[in-house]
Amino acid sequence: MCQVEEDYNGLESELNNLCCMKCKEGTAVLIIRVNDSFCRSCFKEYFIHKFRAMLGKNRVIFLQEKVLLAVSGGAASCSMLSQVQEGLSREAPKKLRFVPGIIYIDDGGACGRSAEERQRSNALLKSIFTETGFTYFIVSLEQVFSLPTSVLVPGTSDPDPSNPSYKQAVDQYIKEKQTLTEENVASAVAQLSIEDSAYSPEHKLALERLFSSMKTLTAKEDMLQTLRSHLILHIARENGYSKVMMGDSCSRLAVKLLSNIALGRGAALASDTGFSDPRYGDVVIVRPMRDYSSKEIAFYSRMFNVPSVFISGLDTQTHDKTSIQRLTESFVTNLQSDFPSTVSTIYRTSEKLHTVMPPQSQTAEPASKCLLCLCTLDTKVDKASAFHATLVSEQLSQIKLQDPSLDAPAQSAEQCCTEGQGCGPGGCCSSNRLPSHQDLKTLLCYSCRLTIKDMVATNTLPPYIITEAEKRQKRSQMKMEISEYLLEDDEED
Repeated sequence: MCQVEEDYNGLESELNNLCCMKCKEGTAVLIIRVNDSFCRSCFKEYFIHKFRAMLGKNRVIFLQEKVLLAVSGGAASCSMLSQVQEGLSREAPKKLRFVPGIIYIDDGGACGRSAEERQRSNALLKSIFTETGFTYFIVSLEQVFSLPTSVLVPGTSDPDPSNPSYKQAVDQYIKEKQTLTEENVASAVAQLSIEDSAYSPEHKLALERLFSSMKTLTAKEDMLQTLRSHLILHIARENGYSKVMMGDSCSRLAVKLLSNIALGRGAALASDTGFSDPRYGDVVIVRPMRDYSSKEIAFYSRMFNVPSVFISGLDTQTHDKTSIQRLTESFVTNLQSDFPSTVSTIYRTSEKLHTVMPPQSQTAEPASKCLLCLCTLDTKVDKASAFHATLVSEQLSQIKLQDPSLDAPAQSAEQCCTEGQGCGPGGCCSSNRLPSHQDLKTLLCYSCRLTIKDMVATNTLPPYIITEAEKRQKRSQMKMEISEYLLEDDEED
């Protein structure tokens, strides 16, 4: 969103005459904002302190906790990896005390990259990950078609040893440090590398069918983000990681805030843009790079040679109006060039959302969470509201457009369920029917409903989503039958 070699309207020639605003001695080599000039050493200290202060202020990562770093290959996530790597080094004055791992999701199948391009980018990232000595996972997006349904079930945090308070974590670490030497800790950190980028041709074709069934680029980008989150969540749970670090910068979160409002995700803004996102329960998403602008990250990556890999995405070399996300990014970028406080103003607004939005419940039932994004459903509205009237009108218009010949089998199946006729020993005769757009609507939040609405057919969704949808529908139907039975029993009494 910004260029390192930026034109400062004649200020480049005056940098040698400016002093560092921090040490007042060194010669300034860059200007972040107006009157914010830094020398090389002070800028590095400023950048590192910002990362440590963000983690220390929030205190959600405990000692010796396993943390998974989600790296996409861009400058922001690679700078986050560099900060963690430097914080764990022996030369660091205040060392980080958690056990990191790295994950990269290869989404080339959804973005249209060739097999050669995917192998090339995976090889470059593999060399970067190997130098860190951390455990890393390179997973292809095609593997979402082999995920279990447990991914869509929010976990619960254990309050005793796995998620203690900060003081309890410090006391526990001091006791364990007496028995563990630094060699044991180092050997625990430098584990074997794990690469799981292989995928079957069937999954590759299924992924292509899924994204080709979506009519707009907006829906494709939203679905890609959802599937990527599910895959990261599964890898974190399978390998015992309780925290996941994302490399979202301040500039990226500003774009995300406005685009999510346009996409109808206003109820989930606090979780989508805040420092911590507890929607999954047992795995918490944290964003330690949210105080950095893209300009600061670009300067740091350029000056200190932070390795990164450019990987094309869905919106690479596309027009500004191809998607809501792309249009919002173009709008914020152009506005930022004329009004430098645009990004910071939007970002500060996202911080205030924590005080007005209700906290996400971690112990809520799966039926009260969205099937795709796992946020609390925002479609449980009053029957007298305008939103409910809109839903009713949509249902009526859809019923009128249906073919009576196609609707007859569904009615007979419903009658056999209610009257107890025609159902075999294997269950209801309509249990094998795939969920339609209307069936999935009741399980989705407003934004995810719009994404599914842009799909030609829902049978292209991964099997774990369809299976979980059927489970929730059967559970909801069973609750309705039980409530009707209890109501009839009370009337008879």
